[in-house]
Amino acid sequence: MHENEIPLRGLLEPQYVRILTYPGTDPKAAKGRIEELSQMGVLALRFEGVTRIGGVPVLGKGCVGVVTQARLDGKLVALKIRRLDADRPSMNDESRLLRLANSVDAGPRLISATKNFLAMELFRGMPLFRWAEGPGAKGRLVKKLVLSLVKCCFTLDSIGLDHGELSHAPKNVLVNNTGQPCIVDFESASTTRRVANVTSILQYFLFGRLSRTLQATRVFPNKRNIVKALGEYKRESSVENLERVLDTLGLL
Repeated sequence: MHENEIPLRGLLEPQYVRILTYPGTDPKAAKGRIEELSQMGVLALRFEGVTRIGGVPVLGKGCVGVVTQARLDGKLVALKIRRLDADRPSMNDESRLLRLANSVDAGPRLISATKNFLAMELFRGMPLFRWAEGPGAKGRLVKKLVLSLVKCCFTLDSIGLDHGELSHAPKNVLVNNTGQPCIVDFESASTTRRVANVTSILQYFLFGRLSRTLQATRVFPNKRNIVKALGEYKRESSVENLERVLDTLGLL
């Protein structure tokens, strides 16, 4: 077993109890959650990542959950743990929305879900904003990344699933070492509000903090035409209007 992997029986140590019952430390709740993990087939949790909780590294932390790695049936997966103070009683809605995203090949593949946990495919990548600061974020590769993301966002638009967090996507898009992106974290997604995935992700690239890092005005110089095309797409999210957006971006 890897040195950073802790078997289920070791998760009752106080520092790991806090991960299981964040933001508190509740041994009783942790015991119930360990049993839940056992029933899922989880053998151990692996603690790695740049985010730390009480000195313990994890993959990420958000308003709803803490994300770690887990060993499930001999394979490493991403595990989202519902916070004790989360604004929802279970992970049911998020698992349903992620499954819907998976139906059009978006998001990490959902493996299993319980009341307090989501087990998902482990996508090995860094947050988009960190990738943008690296040596690989050059004009051609930026265009390739944007094209991939816009196509993925269009598939989400086409099924009426709005991610909800892509206009400020520092942690909701991961990029691997080949420049392949993955949209993650569907906890704020909805099928009842108007979809805005394509417009949101492009706003983030063109007008957010990321635009300065990537020197977006040099990569995508026709900003006025892009904004006009996006307005047409916003009025009608058709394939034709998507192609106009891609054309103004120089991606066709």
